Amino acid sequence: MFLRFYLVFITLFMSLTLFNMTVDPIVEAFPFVEIMVYMSVSFIIAFFGAPVFIQILHKYKLGKNIRTEASGGGMASLFRALHLKKAGTPTMGGVLMWGTVVIIVIMSRLLSYFGIIDASLLSRQQVYLPLFTLVVMGVLGAVDDYLNIIESKYKGLPVRPKMFFILLFSLAGAWWFFAKLGYSSLFIPGYGVLEIGYWYIPLFVFMVSATSNAVNITDGLDGLAGGLLNMSFASFAVLAYLKGLYTLSLFCAVIMGVLMAFLWFNVPPARFYMGDTGSLALGATLAVIAMMTDFVFVLPVIGLVFVVETLSVIIQIASKKLRGGKKVFHIAPIHHHFEHIGWTESQIVMRAWILGAFFSGLGVILGSMSL
Repeated sequence: MFLRFYLVFITLFMSLTLFNMTVDPIVEAFPFVEIMVYMSVSFIIAFFGAPVFIQILHKYKLGKNIRTEASGGGMASLFRALHLKKAGTPTMGGVLMWGTVVIIVIMSRLLSYFGIIDASLLSRQQVYLPLFTLVVMGVLGAVDDYLNIIESKYKGLPVRPKMFFILLFSLAGAWWFFAKLGYSSLFIPGYGVLEIGYWYIPLFVFMVSATSNAVNITDGLDGLAGGLLNMSFASFAVLAYLKGLYTLSLFCAVIMGVLMAFLWFNVPPARFYMGDTGSLALGATLAVIAMMTDFVFVLPVIGLVFVVETLSVIIQIASKKLRGGKKVFHIAPIHHHFEHIGWTESQIVMRAWILGAFFSGLGVILGSMSL
């Protein structure tokens, strides 16, 4: 029923465009319609593309390897005991995700060029930067995934080169935002606008690198990161729309559609995983959108589960270093700790989604207070 609704909706819309029947009055009266159209198109493309993509991943044996090293060093024996059954499950699903977004953006540009729609998603002011971030970080993650799959001596990209590239990319983005676009202030809930000048650059670098890694850390259970990302992009779709960044809101909707299609095949038991090519790309893009909309201090609220997951790893490593190897959690990140104490995978994911939905709503409320 869910899929039929989407197919009927898109068929109706494409029929209107083919017969040159404008939908502008409807869109002007109900802007949500256009958002739903873009989200639906991306869902359908990714949904029908996923089975083919999964077959390709199987054909070339691009399956997940289970890590052997724990956070902070040592053997990850507990983790392997919990997840060994998932070894070989296709990964690199993020390529399908950001690839679909690129296809949708190109399609919208062609439809705009031929006069079928008024404006495309390829907006220099609103979409160039998040789209560029999505693709560049996606390629970096794909390289990391591939090296991990073929079991090179590094088990993926070495940490230092990977972090260097992420920081370098973040620094380039920070310079562009500050020097070219004139960003130098922040909105702080309860305070207002704060001018920070050159401090905007290190803040930008921190947010992009931290968010991309936080999503990457969270992507450890079937459906966990995908569901939380969907809520986060939904929140920023609303905030971008309220701020008047309509094209950026549509871009977020496209990502939401892709994530929903991904989740269809990623919920337990997952048929494929997004991999680093998905988590790094979507995490960095989320941070860039937060900076563009000037809701950077709302991002930790909307993505609070990502924050908690990252803090659990930091606490675990610090505890091992400072307390002679003693651990705070059985396994880090914390979702694996809950697995170890007996929570089922579905329980952990559903409870994380509940928290994610609550804090996403709270973040939208806090963000809308400034408008």
